[in-house]
Amino acid sequence: MKFALQSAALRCALGSGLLLIAGSAASGQVPVPVAEAAVPIIINTIKPHREAKAPKLEGTVMNANIAQITVRAKDNELSIQTFTLTPEAASKMQQIIDKGGYQYGDRVTIFYDPDSRKALKVKGKPSKAS
Repeated sequence: MKFALQSAALRCALGSGLLLIAGSAASGQVPVPVAEAAVPIIINTIKPHREAKAPKLEGTVMNANIAQITVRAKDNELSIQTFTLTPEAASKMQQIIDKGGYQYGDRVTIFYDPDSRKALKVKGKPSKAS
């Protein structure tokens, strides 16, 4: 009987001590006022990604007019691709056509939009008008 009383008293003392410790730990979780909050340290700023360059196709002209250009790829002669021109590229093409235009076999580089397959820019030296 004496043992049962001692263990009950010990359990009661341990329980109250645990409650006291838990209560002090819970009071330590009070949010810190904004005035006392630490300022974050900035290590590196995030740099914006560069926009991906438009893919290009190097080849020889098969046909070119104000609306579209057909090109045979330089690295694969069986690959023939036709690109419609954007309004900006069409106005440049009109200027080139006024001077003689691209003829069959002229070497060009076409920068194009892969989704719409529209030529954004056509670079190359047109042959002389004959």
